[in-house]
Amino acid sequence: MLPTVKDLAELARLFGAEGDLYVRWSRGPETDLADSASSRDGLTGIALPGLSANSLRREPWWGDRSVRLWLARRLYDYEHLRDLRGPGVRPWVLRGREIARGPDNEPLVVDVEPLAWVADEVLREARRLVDEQESREWGPLDRRAHR
Repeated sequence: MLPTVKDLAELARLFGAEGDLYVRWSRGPETDLADSASSRDGLTGIALPGLSANSLRREPWWGDRSVRLWLARRLYDYEHLRDLRGPGVRPWVLRGREIARGPDNEPLVVDVEPLAWVADEVLREARRLVDEQESREWGPLDRRAHR
């Protein structure tokens, strides 16, 4: 049974202790890893060579700015995947080895090691933190909003 990260501070501690981590929005590692640990391209249905995930890696240009804000924006960017992919989809944190890039330039990872679920409270906290930035030029990476 995976532990659950309950706030951004706890996620930041995990991130600090583990280094390069990824977040994946799915029904969970049990389902993903039983299904040959491969994602499919949503447009063509082609099997990809690993699981699509989103990197939590902090880029050097971020400098010494808030780790909590960095993680908040990474969660916020892809929260729409929960609604898009249907019931039971939740974010979970993993360690893995990136072997390629998917059709949306997302990392495709193998040798996946599940580390923790991300609680809804963390998503709400992330949304609040992002909203506090009051940026009119920034929002989630949701294609549906542009149709």
